[in-house]
Parts: sequence; structure tokens; C-alpha cells
Amino acid sequence: MKIVAIETLVCHARMRNWVFVKVVTDQDGLVGWGEATLEWHTRGITGAVEDLAQLLIGEDPTRVEFLWQMMWRQHFWHGQGVVRATAIAGIDLALWDIVGKVHGVPCHELWGGPVRDFIRLYCHLGGGNMDTFYNTPVDEARRFAELAEQAVAEGFTAFKAMAVPPTMPLEGLKPIMMAERCVSAMRNAVGEGIDIMVDCHARPSPAMGRQFAQALDPLGLYFLEEPCWPESLDGLAAIKQSVSTPIATGERLTHLAAFRDLFAAQACDVCQLDITHCGGFSEARRIAALAEAHRVALAPHNPQGPVSTAASLEFGFSQPSYLICESVHADVPWRADVVQESYQLDKTTRTVKRNRKPGLGVSINEAEVRKHPFQQEVLQRVFYQDGSVGDW
Repeated sequence: MKIVAIETLVCHARMRNWVFVKVVTDQDGLVGWGEATLEWHTRGITGAVEDLAQLLIGEDPTRVEFLWQMMWRQHFWHGQGVVRATAIAGIDLALWDIVGKVHGVPCHELWGGPVRDFIRLYCHLGGGNMDTFYNTPVDEARRFAELAEQAVAEGFTAFKAMAVPPTMPLEGLKPIMMAERCVSAMRNAVGEGIDIMVDCHARPSPAMGRQFAQALDPLGLYFLEEPCWPESLDGLAAIKQSVSTPIATGERLTHLAAFRDLFAAQACDVCQLDITHCGGFSEARRIAALAEAHRVALAPHNPQGPVSTAASLEFGFSQPSYLICESVHADVPWRADVVQESYQLDKTTRTVKRNRKPGLGVSINEAEVRKHPFQQEVLQRVFYQDGSVGDW
């Protein structure tokens, strides 16, 4: 069996262009599907996949680790940059999809079988609608409460909110109090039985992140995500040590050695590796093993397209420390028309039972994808009051 082509299919989904990767074999009808979505880098991703394809055409697609090493190590530059790591991930997922199909089993069966019966999903406020999640002003605490109630009404027992505003490296009390009021409003609206996560989006400096974390600490968050710039491992560690709230990070790390440094710094309780950015299943499984050694839980970053979600779930059914799956369900109304999934979703509890079809259990409707060709993603810019550039 040989690889005869590696293709990308771009599907515009407003905030993101989903980049689906198709690995075609010389066996009639046998193809693998992956995803390599990286917002605002779509042109770079499609080009990177094309570059990597030159290494793999003519190779056996079932030699996944051998091919992963080829993609990572060949042509001088290693694959830890986010564009190349994402391109590697898209191809790697598609290769594992092929291996599952060759053996007639879901991917999680290839890694020792399921370790759990179901996986819980959490949503973004607004279900993934970009304007609702990212642009609801933090001075509208009541609106956060209404969106929290909506999430619970849709069956979710956990949700995430962007309740921390962009701040300069040091600001006064006002933004901290606004964040506290938003989270208090959500907690009062949904009660103690619902898990709330707050995503700081790595906007704060370490000094501001610690203040946000301490202000929100009494409110019982499930976790606080990226409370400071990800480059500052010492800052993350200091924040973690200053509060009881579990600290989550890792979505911007793209390779095993970066997670080694994160865990060695004791800088997080929850590892948010992104399977589509850290080299795919092959590298994610190594990262998960390292996290297990440090007793760090897994809650992968997953705001991308439907193939990414299927991959995160396959991964979750094989990993003992996997907590919960990030999910988007209302970003575009035609989401289900593009990709057909095989996992079983219970909308009353927002839990998922495992896929039983081979590989990732997904099929792509290429005709539907073509209805949504590439468009420039909606640009996001943040400026502080003095006109200087902030972190989005």
C-alpha cells in the first residue's frame, strides 16, 4: 500500500477556515481524514502540507511513526514551529484514520482500547458563536449570566467564558472587579452543581494574572485557563502556587520538550495540548504519557472544526487522565452538513459514547465543503487605551 496524494480542503467557517487534510492511498476508496486548522495562517498551512507531502508520496501510510519522524526531522528544520507542527498534525491524524480502517477498528482501539464509557463535553458561552464568546463586554455581567443559563438549558454541565478583559502589564482594580462580577453573576445563575471555566486567553501579564486568579479563587472555578503569557513559565508557576483554583495551559505549545519544561516548572494542573497543533496523535500520546508521570490532567484545546473534535474524543477514550472535551456546536449553522461523525451524542446530558466505526469514524462531504471556499478570517485586533498593541 502506498500514499499517492495528500490534499487540503479549505472550508470557511467565519472565524476560522477549517483545513481538512486528505491522504489518498492506492487502495480503491481508502483515504484518511485529518484536520490542520490554524486561524489566520490558512495559506501557510496549505503550503506546509504541500511541502511535507513531497516526503511522503510513495510511502506506506501504515508506518505512522516512521512517517512522523520524517516530517519532524527531515530538511534541517525540526517541526516545532506552529505552522509546521499543525501541518504534521493534520497528516498524522489522517494516517491514523487509515490504520484504523485497515484493521477495521476505531483509533482508540489501536492504543489499548477504551478506558471510559463516556466523555463529558463543555461548551463556550454562546455555543461557539464568535461575537457572543469573544465580544460580550465584561461590564455586562447580567449578559454573562443569561448565556450561562442558556448553556445549562442546552444540557451542558460545564461551560467556559471569556470573563477577563485585555489589560496592560499593570492596571488598577477596575478590570479585576469586572471579571469578579461576571463570574459571580454566572455562579449565582447556575448554582454550585455546574462547572465554570474562565479563559484569560493569555491576555494578562504574570502580575495581572495573579490578581485575576486570586480575585476569582473563592468562586470555585473548574479551572482558570492561560492566566498569563505562555512564555512565562515562572509566572504561571507563581500563579498556580498562589491559589487553589486549578490552572490550565498548553494550547500554544507544539512539541514534547515544551511540555517537559512546563511540567518541570510545576506550572499547571491541567494540560491543554491541542492535538491539531502539537503534531497529531503521535506526539500527543507522548505528551499524555509525560503528563501522567507528573499527575497532570488532560483537557485538550479544541475550538476548531468537526474532525478535530472527533480526534479529541478518540484520544480521550484512550487516555486515563482525560477530563473533559471542549466542544463547539453553534459556530456555523451548517456544521453537521460538512462532516458526518459516528460518536453518539446525548444532547440531554452533553455526553458522548464512543465511536465504533473504523479510524476517526468521520466522513467529509466534499461537495458541501466547496460551498464554503476560503475567505479571509475575521481579523481580531486589541489596542489599549493609550493606543499600544495588546494581546487578543
